[in-house]
Amino acid sequence: MCDFSHYGGKSEEWLALETSLPPPPTFANVYERQREVNRGREEVSAADMKQLASSIRLKDHSILARDGSALEARSYRPANVEDNDRLPIYIHLHGGGYFFGSLSSEDAISTRIALGAGVTVVNVNYRHTPDATFPTAWNDVEDAFYWVHDHVDELRGNSDQILVGGISAGAQLAAALVLRQNVSSPDILPKPKIAGQILMIPALVHSGSYQSQLDQLSDPSLSSYVENEHAPILSEKVIQFFTGLLKFPVLDVENQDLRFNTGNASSLQVKGLPPTVLGIAGMDPLRDEGLLYGKKLAEAGHDSVATDIHVFKGLPHGFRRYGERLSESARWDKIMENGIRWAISHPEPSGKFEIKTA
Repeated sequence: MCDFSHYGGKSEEWLALETSLPPPPTFANVYERQREVNRGREEVSAADMKQLASSIRLKDHSILARDGSALEARSYRPANVEDNDRLPIYIHLHGGGYFFGSLSSEDAISTRIALGAGVTVVNVNYRHTPDATFPTAWNDVEDAFYWVHDHVDELRGNSDQILVGGISAGAQLAAALVLRQNVSSPDILPKPKIAGQILMIPALVHSGSYQSQLDQLSDPSLSSYVENEHAPILSEKVIQFFTGLLKFPVLDVENQDLRFNTGNASSLQVKGLPPTVLGIAGMDPLRDEGLLYGKKLAEAGHDSVATDIHVFKGLPHGFRRYGERLSESARWDKIMENGIRWAISHPEPSGKFEIKTA
């Protein structure tokens, strides 16, 4: 039985930062909230790109979704790489509760990943709520995965070195794609196996299907949902806002849809998954589901999964937005960049559930 509550509480750095933060703004409606937050994210990214732009080559793409819609995508390739050199490809899926995020908001992070990991990043702007409900974003990501394989020569990549990852909601989409391939869906099997997954502060279990998570804890009162119910940035109330906009179907406990309950996959279903990096915030309602998923992968027995699991003690979900104001932001970046390199190095599973905090 597990107890991860010692990773919670507020770190000294967060306590110092928190006192300087302004109160959250108010908005007239959900569209104004979406528009203004996206604009703020884009401004931060654009400021960072002033220093990064000369180091990267960007190219815009259009991906045809299964319903005929055109999805925005952008590739990022280090400028110092020869034109004919083939690089691993990392499909990046942004966070934002399926509600926030745009193509340009991800320019800086995609560039940092491309430069730090030595890969081509494909940033996919899947569709968002409230206009696009479940399973639109999941389908968009699958369609983008097909598109990357179909255009691997154009992207100067290797089809056996395609990784996927994301942040928060994006990590949920990545995890769902990787598991779907692993459980032998006939329409996704013909593609080469995904080489690795990078899951940062992932959402992996719907709150309505959470009992199996509580059953793995030494006491339900120790749950990260209890401990971090009112956590900064992502409280339980905010989670319910995001998931409510998705309009999930009525939950069936006996026949769960693993696209939004990936963390409830069986040990048999996760056997043989590709190398997996997990970055988890200690003061996050989503903490336990991430750690329990890492434990399941690491201890899956024969064909267990190589895992690289990190916890950011005393920090809330989405803390990376504060950049250099928190020292763990630099560690976050290195975990993603080094994790991509590690995943494609074909690491052997250890069979042990190990958590790194530094």
